[in-house]
Amino acid sequence: MKLTVRQKIFICMGLAVLIIGGAHAVTKQVYMESLFDQFRKEEISASYLNAPPGEQIEILKTYVSGKMQKFGFENWIIFIAIGLLISLWISGMLTIPLRKLVAAIERVAKGDLDVNVPVQSRDEYGKVIQTFNDMTLRLREAEDARKRLVADVAHELRTPLSIMQLKLENAQQTGQYVPPEMLLRLHDEVIRLGLFVEDLHVLSLAEAGRLALDCKPLDLSARLEQVVDDVKMEAEENGLEMRFYSNTRPVTVMADARRITQVFINLLTNAIRYTPEGGKISVVIEDKVLDRNAVYTCVSVIDTGIGIPAEELAHLFDRFYRVEKARSRHTGGTGLGLSIAHHLVRAHGGFIRVVSEPDQGTTFTVYLPSLLIVIADNN
Repeated sequence: MKLTVRQKIFICMGLAVLIIGGAHAVTKQVYMESLFDQFRKEEISASYLNAPPGEQIEILKTYVSGKMQKFGFENWIIFIAIGLLISLWISGMLTIPLRKLVAAIERVAKGDLDVNVPVQSRDEYGKVIQTFNDMTLRLREAEDARKRLVADVAHELRTPLSIMQLKLENAQQTGQYVPPEMLLRLHDEVIRLGLFVEDLHVLSLAEAGRLALDCKPLDLSARLEQVVDDVKMEAEENGLEMRFYSNTRPVTVMADARRITQVFINLLTNAIRYTPEGGKISVVIEDKVLDRNAVYTCVSVIDTGIGIPAEELAHLFDRFYRVEKARSRHTGGTGLGLSIAHHLVRAHGGFIRVVSEPDQGTTFTVYLPSLLIVIADNN
């Protein structure tokens, strides 16, 4: 049975009252019996027996009253002391979880995030402790993500900067004419740095919910056909077949054309990068798909690539995350593409689902709210 802290205090105090009251009643009864025995031995004499009944009653009343006053005073002092000790014990027992939590909070305040307080109850204290443990877990994850972010940004910036520095130093040392090929290589690295910084900027705005979207009615089917045509050449250069499938046209959604194009370019580029030669990439659009009591337009990017292990799927949209080995830094990009796609879709009120098996391929499905739903909401 799940009890609240208030109920536990009420039950404990009720038991204390019952124990103290019962002990007092029993003690009083025993004392009264002993008092009459004592009166019989000390007060019953010839003078008492010869006294009128009314006077006998007054003698007994005076004797018992005097004894009971002394007994009551001593008895209440004892039981008040016992009650205070029981209250102190109950309060100590009830505040043990709070003291453990305070100690853990002090450790966190000193920078120690590796704190986990055992949850030993299901009451309010247990909920607070569980919430605290969840908070410290998220803080540890955020700190780990921050460290990885700093390391990854430093790595991504170091490579092009090192190339540029080396080329410029060689040109300065030789004092010779700089060929256009070298300038072109430097320009490529500058473009790479610019794109990387722009990706970070877009991602930071999207994560903070401050990314401005210019949403207008968009024929998503026509836009996807254009995107597929734009990247098809790269796919064919890698020995891949790419196809676009649409059952209905036009398929209209409310979206920022530039941002939604970036989403599907990122997904298609990702599919091309991790699909071996001879594979196939399909883009399928479906309109009016019912999910979670809402209507969506769904776009699936299906590849026959290397797939993703199940344990990696939960981290797939993290910044700079790459599935190990085949999705390493040597074969992959910056690790921002999927994270950007995820946040851009969320900014449009949609979401992305991923289904994948190693060596069987991967399917990314983008769910965007139907234009009809958006109009209904505005009305």
